[in-house]
Amino acid sequence: MIETPALAATAAPARSGVRRLRENPAALAAAAVIAALALLAIAGPWLSPYSYEALDWQHLGIPPGLTASHWLGTDPLGRDLYVRTLHGLRLSLLIGVLATAVSVGIGVAWGAVAGYVGGRTDSWMMRTVDVLYALPYIFIVIILATVFGRGNIAMLLLAIGAVGWLTMARVVRGQTLSLKRREFIEAARATGLGAPAILLRHIVPNLAGTVAVYATLTIPELITYESFLSFLGLGVQEPRASLGSLVNDGARQMLTAPWMLLVPAGVLIVLLLCFNLLGDGLRDALDPAAR
Repeated sequence: MIETPALAATAAPARSGVRRLRENPAALAAAAVIAALALLAIAGPWLSPYSYEALDWQHLGIPPGLTASHWLGTDPLGRDLYVRTLHGLRLSLLIGVLATAVSVGIGVAWGAVAGYVGGRTDSWMMRTVDVLYALPYIFIVIILATVFGRGNIAMLLLAIGAVGWLTMARVVRGQTLSLKRREFIEAARATGLGAPAILLRHIVPNLAGTVAVYATLTIPELITYESFLSFLGLGVQEPRASLGSLVNDGARQMLTAPWMLLVPAGVLIVLLLCFNLLGDGLRDALDPAAR
């Protein structure tokens, strides 16, 4: 297989980046924990005889233990906290990952076009980003979530993803400004390739490492947005649950049933910490100068 100039420009850094990532025990441990949590969120509820919405009238608000197979206890309605926490983890991960995919798609397209085209187009596009940066993210998400309706998960992830692309656009634009001056881009222009083909074949593939780093760091940020909205009652609605809505429920019962707060809050903290550690590890591995 013949290696193109664009692929050759990133092959060696990618290989060295993988080696540096393997030498980062914190990032590897974080990746393992994230994988374990994702697997548990998918398969864990099958280990319990209860569903996330089933009511056990014989065991209302019991603490964690082995009683009636409610390993992490129940809420005041008798719903199994183990199953609801894993269901909430699954939903929070799904919204975080899909919303990040939306924000990455918008940010990469916006930043790459602005950086490559340049001139007035670049100026107008980045001034738009500056204006949106001046607006408070969370209030925009609240407005969008309210307009589209509470409990609409598809609209919720689109609303969250639609405000999470600004940093990605700036980073991609900066990288594109540097890449478009490289020799292989000049060679691509000389062969008659148009701007769309150069962007898709040469610019965007060379941004993969940077995009992966910022996508990993964006996931916990957007999970936090979703959790905050659910905490306010504007996100996931009953009988479904996300980690944010479970924390909200637990906060109401903090004095009488502290396990209702400690379990989902602990899972949320571990999840966010691991994503941030993994993102930092990827950044150090792919960009040693940033250390």
